[in-house]
Amino acid sequence: MPMTVGTGIPTDMTQVAEKARQAERLGYDAVSVGETAHNPFLPLVLVAEHTERLHFGSSVAIAFPRVPHITANIAWDLSKYSGGRFILGLGTQVKGHNERRFSVPWAPPGPHLRDYINCMRAIWDSWQNGTKPNYEGEYYQYKLTSPFFNPGPIEHPDIPVIISAVNPFNARLAGEVADGIAIHGFSTFKYIREVLIPAVHEGARRAGKDVRNVHVRGGGFIVTAKTEEEVRAAKERSRRQISFYASTRSYSNVMKIHGWADEAAQLHRMSIEGKWDDMVGLITDDMME
Repeated sequence: MPMTVGTGIPTDMTQVAEKARQAERLGYDAVSVGETAHNPFLPLVLVAEHTERLHFGSSVAIAFPRVPHITANIAWDLSKYSGGRFILGLGTQVKGHNERRFSVPWAPPGPHLRDYINCMRAIWDSWQNGTKPNYEGEYYQYKLTSPFFNPGPIEHPDIPVIISAVNPFNARLAGEVADGIAIHGFSTFKYIREVLIPAVHEGARRAGKDVRNVHVRGGGFIVTAKTEEEVRAAKERSRRQISFYASTRSYSNVMKIHGWADEAAQLHRMSIEGKWDDMVGLITDDMME
């Protein structure tokens, strides 16, 4: 699979069209929109409208607050409207955000996401090929529809699904049931080489897939600027972002592999206490490197 180069664009819809056109002019292959303070799908309609060759997608949309049918519908429409340029990026988020921010019940995220993707693909198959709705999984089902609710076949029905992964289970899942993995920016080179990539390969082997066809989307924290002063400021912004991610217990394996388990536990305690500014001081230059 050839390497492609993508970039993120703002979720502020007043800026999306201009930034997407600029990315296409500069030669980027793809752009993505995350789900943080804004809806991740609405800006992508503008990307589809204001570009011609640029692939685009969610990086990532949080799966569980939307049932598979809702996400399947959004992806179907975006794929049709863009001529097949849409890539669906999905993530699980962590338990606290699912329960206390999105008000959805929590279940083991890996098996939950596998069922989600399988159900969504059953829906797409029904729309494209007219197969009878007959999916029933552990968490989701699709057993009822009518012509009134069927958007019908489209020219590009094979919508790529990329899932984010920080821990081995979801990395294996990416190799097994998805078209690729979106590696979290918090992952270090050591963690990617020793934990994530072997897990992706294992998942692909389980499914009998050629791992060379599994897309690996890299991330990371890039510090760059025009002057030394701006570089220092950018570095501190990244240090703050790393302290935030390092405080999340679900991401603690990244810290543990480098011998920073105690620091991860301390950052988690400080986050509970709301000491966000103080947390930054625990991220050393060695950790940054």
